[in-house]
Order: sequence, then structure tokens, then C-alpha cells
Amino acid sequence: MTEHAETGAAAGNGLLRGKVAVVTGGGDGIGGAISRTFARAGARVFICDIDTARAQRTLADIRAVGGSAEALVGDIRDKSVTAQLHRDALAFGAGRVDILVNNAGHFMPYKRFVDSAEEDWDTQYQISFLHVLRCSRLFLETMYAQRSGAVIHVSSVEGQRGIPGNAVYSAFKAGLINFTRSLAVESGAFGVRINCLAPDMTHTPQTPMNDWLPERDKVQCWVPLGRFAQPDEQADVALFLASDLSRFVTGETINADGGTMAASGWYKVQPGVENWSNTPAMVPAAFDISPE
Repeated sequence: MTEHAETGAAAGNGLLRGKVAVVTGGGDGIGGAISRTFARAGARVFICDIDTARAQRTLADIRAVGGSAEALVGDIRDKSVTAQLHRDALAFGAGRVDILVNNAGHFMPYKRFVDSAEEDWDTQYQISFLHVLRCSRLFLETMYAQRSGAVIHVSSVEGQRGIPGNAVYSAFKAGLINFTRSLAVESGAFGVRINCLAPDMTHTPQTPMNDWLPERDKVQCWVPLGRFAQPDEQADVALFLASDLSRFVTGETINADGGTMAASGWYKVQPGVENWSNTPAMVPAAFDISPE
């Protein structure tokens, strides 16, 4: 199986020249790729990340190729950090912010809902949903005044299907999708577009491809495109949503999943056992549609 090489091929075309972008969780993984891709497309990028080393590494990457970027290191769950992010980003952009990417999120270990604690729910709520509400409200006030802007929420395909062992995560990711729709209806009159990116099977620090190595040979059965995504492939979709290429697109969720939503569901590994998988080990011969 051939792995995709990270190229960022779509970015070096000036699609975001002159724009100011804010990316939460922008230091690594999909968020880091979005930060670098936006910078290569000409945007000035303001990053918020909880990890100093990750934020500084991405800043260095951007500056090394002549880009402009700054970062705020802080926990996005903290309301004061969200407020500071808004202030600092406006100062960085000389009073203007054109793009907001609400990317920060947290995928917790699998646990049955009845075994979960309220502390788990609250953690998911604050990272995966509440920070999106807070950031959106603050930056939308700026964008409404500008009469322009693009907001991208990073959800998940798991917000569109049942996921055993992560019901709360799924609920908040589903909430983001409908928040996107509703907010798009409110924001259109102000020239602001709201869209959602829903990834799956992406090689990031939270979901490292190497953790799947024992069953790597089955990836081509699980993902119609036959491989994990790289973060830059998600970033290219975000670039489309942030740029004028999508100027008549709002309220939409784009699944960047290699086809998993089109092809898969969740399955019991064996009858009578509460052990679920969305990666079935066998594809019946009757459904073999591989090329001759």
C-alpha cells in the first residue's frame, strides 16, 4: 500500500493573500497542517495551542518560508484565554480577522456511557463544543462589522453515525454540525460563511497511524481510498472552505474521510459479545468489486 506524501500542493497559490486567520489547536495534527497551509496560501496566521513546543514548532515552520504568524499558548477551555485570543488576534490583524478555524478537540479513550463520569462529559463539552461557541461569538462580532468572513468548525464523521464507547464525543460533534447550519442561516446577511469539516482516519498525534500497524493490511478494506489521510489533505479542504473558491458555500459539512461514511457502519466483532468495530476484518466475496 502506498502512503500519501505530505505535499500541501494546493496551498502555494495565494488563495488567502492578505487574509488574517485564527486557528485553535493550531500547533499540531490537523490544526498544525491548517496553520501551515493557510500561511503558504498567503494568510497571516494566529495560532492558539495548549502546548508551547508544538506552537513554536509550527511558528518556526511558517516563518522559515517567509510567512507571518504569532501564537497564544493557553487552554482554550478557559474563558479568559478565549477573550485574550480575540484581543491578541485583532491586534495581530490590525483590527481585522477574516478566517476562524475552531479546530481544538479531544478524542477520549473508549468507555461505555454508563461507565463514564460527569467529569468526562464536562471535559468533552468544554473542548469540543463550548470553546467553539465562545470563539464564534467573539469573532463573529468582528466579522459582522466587516461584512465578511469565513468560519470553519472541525467536527468528525462520528458526529453523523453512532459510535459505541464515545457517545458523548459523538453528541458534541453532531452538535457542531447543526450549529454550523443554524449559524450559517443567521450569518449570511452579514457576508459571513459558516462551514464544517468532518475528518476520519487521519494520521495525527491523537490518532496515530502506527497504532493500527498490526491490522494495517486491512486498511484497504475499511477505507475505500485504501489508506489513512495525512493532515495536509484535511488542510486542503479547510483551504477550500476558507477561500473564495467556496464563496457560495455555507452551512455545509464536508466529509474528508476517504469514503468511510459512504461505505461503513459499526459491527459487532462476534455475535453476543459487546465488542464493536467500524473496521470489519472480512469483506464477503460476493461484494468483491476490486478492479480486474
